[in-house]
Amino acid sequence: MKYSKEDIWQETKDYISLFIGLTIYALGFTAFILPYQITTGGLSGVSAIIYYATGFPVQYTYFLVNAALLIAAIKILGFRFCLKTIVGTLALTFEFDLFQKLLSDESGQLPMILGDQTFMACVLGACCEGVGLAIVFLSNGSTGGTDIIAAIVNKYRDISLGRALMFCDIAIVSSSYFVFHESQKVVFGFCVLIISMIMLDYYMNSARQSVQFLIFSNKYDEIAEAIGKQLDRGVTILNGEGWYSKEPRKVLVVLAKRREGIEIFRLIHRIDPKAFVSQSNVVGVYGEGFDKLKIK
Repeated sequence: MKYSKEDIWQETKDYISLFIGLTIYALGFTAFILPYQITTGGLSGVSAIIYYATGFPVQYTYFLVNAALLIAAIKILGFRFCLKTIVGTLALTFEFDLFQKLLSDESGQLPMILGDQTFMACVLGACCEGVGLAIVFLSNGSTGGTDIIAAIVNKYRDISLGRALMFCDIAIVSSSYFVFHESQKVVFGFCVLIISMIMLDYYMNSARQSVQFLIFSNKYDEIAEAIGKQLDRGVTILNGEGWYSKEPRKVLVVLAKRREGIEIFRLIHRIDPKAFVSQSNVVGVYGEGFDKLKIK
């Protein structure tokens, strides 16, 4: 299969975004989660529990378990599915090790940067994890771990990826009670899960947020011409009919980035202040001029 320059550039941007997302995730996990002995979801949470109980380095557990899962995943799901997961696993293993070395004090321990403010550490760590994972997912990547388990379960059972991941994360966070015997640690772990998921959804939706305009105006041709030339946005003209007046009407349909919305309103108002305009939020728009349509 021959790849175009555009495909190669898109893949390059994906990998750059993947590394940025993994860096944010690793920094938040190492700086705010590990020092306060908070358990998070996914394989990072499993690695953290083993670290709290035995002192065995997080990055080694993360790499060894992921390696075993990836071997099974390649046979079941195929190499193409696992390629970015392999890259993500290797990069995150390296970054876990790097940040632990950079942030450790003279005694080799990770300092509690926020003092005794455990909940604030929980919030900041969860925000970093959520944003980092969102960037990884938007680049069509994966951190491996429970993602692989969920994908395998989803292939053979009628269980959605989200539900499979939720069950795994609940089991991982709940198991931290057997290490600390403190319900408070479990509560903090669930706070991390909830906050990180909220941040993940918020970041992904805001990154894809677009707006759709329905414009009703007698000067539809001038407005369409201005939007096309001044904003470089496509315009579709629909034939409509007023129910009360029974007169034919032209309706302009415009899809644009959210940040372009104010410019469109100003342009419409300048041409026809009496125009009737409807604006609605669109979660995702794919195709020329917007996000590239990706299928995992």
